[in-house]
Amino acid sequence: MSEHPASNAAPGPNLGHAETPVAFVNAIVHAYARRELNPAGMLKQAQITPTILEKPQARVTALQFELASAAAMRELDDEALGWFERRLPWGSYGMLVRASLTAPTLGVALKRWCRHHNLLTGSIQLSVSEKDGVASLNLEELTDLGVLREFCIVSVLRNALGVACWLSDSRIALQRTTLRYAPPLHKDSYRVLFDGPCSFDAEANSLQFDALYLGLPVRRDEAALQRMLERALLLTVRPYRRDRLLVEKTRQLLRQDAAVLRSADALAERLNLSVRSLHRQLHEEDSSLQAIKDAVRRELALELLLRSQRPIKQIAERVGFQNEKSFLRAFKSWTGQTADAVRQTAMQSLSPATSQDRARIARPRAPRTA
Repeated sequence: MSEHPASNAAPGPNLGHAETPVAFVNAIVHAYARRELNPAGMLKQAQITPTILEKPQARVTALQFELASAAAMRELDDEALGWFERRLPWGSYGMLVRASLTAPTLGVALKRWCRHHNLLTGSIQLSVSEKDGVASLNLEELTDLGVLREFCIVSVLRNALGVACWLSDSRIALQRTTLRYAPPLHKDSYRVLFDGPCSFDAEANSLQFDALYLGLPVRRDEAALQRMLERALLLTVRPYRRDRLLVEKTRQLLRQDAAVLRSADALAERLNLSVRSLHRQLHEEDSSLQAIKDAVRRELALELLLRSQRPIKQIAERVGFQNEKSFLRAFKSWTGQTADAVRQTAMQSLSPATSQDRARIARPRAPRTA
């Protein structure tokens, strides 16, 4: 989608493109009003100016919406943000995902996720069906959702799709999205919200995709879930990437093999991406390859300086530098201190005996002669 005029975009440094309808932010504000709470803190955290809420065609960025949703969920203690007749306390959606982790296939996991979601609320009912090679994730409205209707339906469907993609570690291509309500003023945003054709005034709310996806194995475990829950809203707010938390996967690879993965080409190849896609997807996650490399190299360098007696040259190679001089210059820019100074400070904090032992271990030994 093309960028909207600056007058219709919420301000904020390095927040990305403004593509999320401000109508969804207004829905969150409405949830605050229902609880007679002030949304000012939430808007401030998300760097959304209140005046933009009065512009129907305005947009906010994915990051702003993620920050707004996270703040609201905590302040309202409701991960459903006022959609249902009762709150879904913080952690409810994480519990749903955890209950699906042990499923053998995505189809079983999705059916389990829907069944458990139906236990949490009587406002909607979710189900998975299959016909003629097409799978449908269906959302039936059991009560009047009122002014939050669109926000609720879009959010639940996107969350379910995000969970399905994450569980199978696959980007699920939608064949069609059907919605029972009339096209909203911001209907152009649906090109970003859902892949493929989108039909309004339909008979049902559903996401339709190739039924072959249901046979995919569940590829996640508890450890992966814990990492995902740190930024679980990405499953709802942004399109799935493989892996959607590309920043974290990049960090892990660099920590494991920084000496080999010095270049963007080498890292992109390991991630099965083109260099261009790597940079673009990291940018969409509000990061950059250089920023990640600097952070990982700094962490590794400090660990090795403080917990080992490796020579500086070896540390430089381990964290991905081709020579010691470049490493020392970078380390000084990261910490404001020299590598030797950091190591000396650490040694001085030890007991005298231990410090002497470490100094003796670190002292180079003369080569043996025959």
